[in-house]
Amino acid sequence: MNQLIDLWLDEDVNYYDLTAKIMVDDDAVAKFGMNAREPITLSGLKLAEMVFRKMDPECTFETSRKDGERVETGETFAVITGNAQALLTAERVALNLVQRMCGIAGLTAQYVKEIEGTGAILLDSRKTTPGLRMIEKYAVVCGGGRSHRLGLDSGIMLKDNHIAVAGSIAAAVQRAKAKAPMLTKIEVEADRLDQVREALDAGVDVIMLDNMSNDDMRKAVKIVDKRIPLECSGGVRLDTIRAKAETGVDFVSVGRITQSATCVDIGLDDL
Repeated sequence: MNQLIDLWLDEDVNYYDLTAKIMVDDDAVAKFGMNAREPITLSGLKLAEMVFRKMDPECTFETSRKDGERVETGETFAVITGNAQALLTAERVALNLVQRMCGIAGLTAQYVKEIEGTGAILLDSRKTTPGLRMIEKYAVVCGGGRSHRLGLDSGIMLKDNHIAVAGSIAAAVQRAKAKAPMLTKIEVEADRLDQVREALDAGVDVIMLDNMSNDDMRKAVKIVDKRIPLECSGGVRLDTIRAKAETGVDFVSVGRITQSATCVDIGLDDL
């Protein structure tokens, strides 16, 4: 995170903040509040503190709130005190990050609420902004979701192209088991019920039901009969996720919570 913050500040500041240098005395002290201008689910407080401290290591960052908590419109959820030039220079980077992370956390929370009581768990995907994956996945967790894979090295996911190259699901799984580290899980993508049966017979750890109808997913749940977890994926939206979760699947993965989340409105105001 420290390396990324350096890159982000270099991109925004370049050599120096010309406006702050001209308009603010070098020794001026300021006190700013981070204010919610709409209802938000918090995420990224520590990251914001790190950004401000990069510019002013002696600044104070005070908050009684925690990531994952709900904040209403008008609430000041963090107060930063320190060198005025430094805080103004760090403002945009800090706000951009928190606004993005809170947007993801809030959208995730909406999806989680939709599937309450079904027993299904919401997962994210690898549809993240390059360079921002870890903070976006952290924001998903703040919203009540869980990570599917952090990266391609986190597990084996056999999709249709892998299976086509191998020749069959059975052949693909056999090769994966022969070469993967012992504790690595193997998941297979299936878009037909015969593939569900083949993957189950091959001894996979998880089956992803890709773009299946709700009726077929219910049939897949009966075929598997709780022997291994089932994941629903593909075309999941806020208005469709409840019905998909009610088919009996264990997980529902949603790319939209990171790919389509809208940044929330947060201000940094003088106190």
